Amino acid sequence: MALFSKLFGSSKPEAVPSEAYKDFTITPTPEKDSGGWRLAARIEKDGQVHELIRADVLQSKEQADAASVAKAKQVIDEQGDRLFG
Repeated sequence: MALFSKLFGSSKPEAVPSEAYKDFTITPTPEKDSGGWRLAARIEKDGQVHELIRADVLQSKEQADAASVAKAKQVIDEQGDRLFG
């Protein structure tokens, strides 16, 4: 399997570590799109999960990871626990 990954590239991008923010856990989960990487993140708190997906598409996965975390923080600041309700 490792040989095929090296030859043809991995089908799964490397995972980015989660980040703690105001009692929430943010995990960037950008999705491959035809034009680049779509912003997405998983926001968790006390066993509750919110999947954040935006229309924004960025050229690189690294940019999408950073933007996904920034957008998740903005949503947490605006909505807090109402995010799950």
